[in-house]
Amino acid sequence: MAMGLGFRMSKEAVGSHAVSFFLGAALPTALLFFLASDRLGEGLSSISRSWGNGPAGGDDANEVMFKGLADLLPKVAMDDRTVIITSVNDAWAQPGSLLDLYLDSFKNGEDTAHLLDHLLVVSLDARGFDRCKAVHPHCYLLNATSVDMSSAKPFMSPDYLELVWTKLVFQQRVLELGYNFLFTDCDMVWFRNPFRHFPVYADMSCSSDDFKPSRAPLDNPLNTGLYYMKSTNRTIEMMKYWRAARERFPGQHDQAVFVNIRHELVGKLHVKIEPLDTVYYGGFCEYHDDPEKVCTVHADCCVGLDTKVHDLKDFAADWKNYTSLTPEARQKGGFKWTYPTRCRDSIGWRKP
Repeated sequence: MAMGLGFRMSKEAVGSHAVSFFLGAALPTALLFFLASDRLGEGLSSISRSWGNGPAGGDDANEVMFKGLADLLPKVAMDDRTVIITSVNDAWAQPGSLLDLYLDSFKNGEDTAHLLDHLLVVSLDARGFDRCKAVHPHCYLLNATSVDMSSAKPFMSPDYLELVWTKLVFQQRVLELGYNFLFTDCDMVWFRNPFRHFPVYADMSCSSDDFKPSRAPLDNPLNTGLYYMKSTNRTIEMMKYWRAARERFPGQHDQAVFVNIRHELVGKLHVKIEPLDTVYYGGFCEYHDDPEKVCTVHADCCVGLDTKVHDLKDFAADWKNYTSLTPEARQKGGFKWTYPTRCRDSIGWRKP
């Protein structure tokens, strides 16, 4: 199960990165043309049809709800129009809480510090926005709901559900404005540049709680705590379809609905969705003791803000200790992450 926007739980479940994609893959010209042909481009009006869940009033309503976003995105985006997005509220933005851990991990990772220039922190309340501005240059206050978003919300409460669904409204608008995005929950630490391992042909690359390459892609339990989406006609329609499906699955959070409709998204909308290997994009549900490959670690399979902060701090400290070793010491092996005891205890996890 998911606990998005910093409270995600699952048991079953920059411009430089673009150069890495295309040089490493050496894609044929025909494929590049195919991918480019489906870009959103300038013709936003051609995708005005909706699944009935867009803001009433079209572009005028969008300009009110997302005031200043169209001017902010060019300042944050990479050369290929990609932005990194995370979301916070006052509770997560407090000193020493998730936002500080998240930002510090960029500074302490390998080839990640420069990505802070392309990170947009979306705050769901005014106090979180003020705190964000004190520690990061690119912050955006999203006023898309009347619910008080400032405090930590009990998992699956009505306010929690409103919180996790709010992020999709914002992400849809980012796509409509012609920008790709990498969304990650804020209960995550970064160790390496994650863009290097996203499949270039996928419309959406999504983390997994339990990845096995032998499975069919959509049989891996997907976790929407981290996903990369390209701005294409398909992904915009996908986001509308995803949001509209909430009515079919009342009382469910965004990830649960996404998992239920994933085959529809592929079959009806022809969206290409690829799961990401937990060797690179791990979490407390499944991680690997391989610090030479890890890019991100997510505090999934975990309930409670203080619990997440505690165990993520352990992983951040483990990383600092590892990177301080000499190359010879690293090659000796034997590295182990500190077991996320509090998080796994919070969901009744039993060691295998």
